[in-house]
Amino acid sequence: MSNKSIKRIDKQAFDVDAWHKLQNFTQARIGLGRAGGSLPTNAQLKFNQDHAKARDAVHAHIDFDAINTALKQQNLSSIHLHSKAKDRTEFLQRPDFGRQLNNNSKEALLHSASSHKKGMDVAIALVDGLSSVAIQKYGCELVQQLIFEFNKLAYTSSSIMLVKQGRVAIGDEIGEIINAKSMVLIIGERPGLSAHDSLGVYYTYNPKLGLNDASRNCISNIRPQGMSIHDATEKIIWLVNQSFNKKLSGVKLKDTTETTENNRSQHSISGNFLLPK
Repeated sequence: MSNKSIKRIDKQAFDVDAWHKLQNFTQARIGLGRAGGSLPTNAQLKFNQDHAKARDAVHAHIDFDAINTALKQQNLSSIHLHSKAKDRTEFLQRPDFGRQLNNNSKEALLHSASSHKKGMDVAIALVDGLSSVAIQKYGCELVQQLIFEFNKLAYTSSSIMLVKQGRVAIGDEIGEIINAKSMVLIIGERPGLSAHDSLGVYYTYNPKLGLNDASRNCISNIRPQGMSIHDATEKIIWLVNQSFNKKLSGVKLKDTTETTENNRSQHSISGNFLLPK
């Protein structure tokens, strides 16, 4: 190989990608550069690391005992529930089992519902979903802020439902059994290569079996690098207030709130950052 060829390869290996400045505005993989026909070593290692984090988040087992202890410190009670999926493997292979409670959980809820014959305003559930890591990190903080706001507004709420091996639709069955007027279901979102620890919230007015996704409002990407706990709480409270006024939720209830974006990137973007100034 000639010296000229070696210099060309070295130049390609250390060339800065023309798009690399866009990394200041997004966590997406953009402007990574290249080494020959491949990614640079650092970019490839980061990809492998993020892929491993996503896989681990899916397969991680949640420690609801630790969450229960944290809730007790805030004088909040909880009820442990489980879907029909016996373990993580069955949960991943049978999504339908994750949407249904097992028999023991149904009995526990029926017993709990006997003391709430008129039903409470809001039921709250923490569900492991596809990222137990997210629930473990941020679930309690979001619940605490929500309870604080609900108490100020005189909304009655249930004990916190801690649901293992659960998916979104399991909230409909829970809400129907305990006769809740609405359901706030907090769940670990499907991990991505940019976020393995993101929370999602699904809000349903008048939850009951047989509803579909059109009946729910979704708030996603709740994490320090995405939507803050504070902003998510404001959106949820707005949804609850509006749904009680209009007696509905889902696609018919449009979210018109604006977030403060306190926890967003420190780089401010004015106009279209793709265009030259």
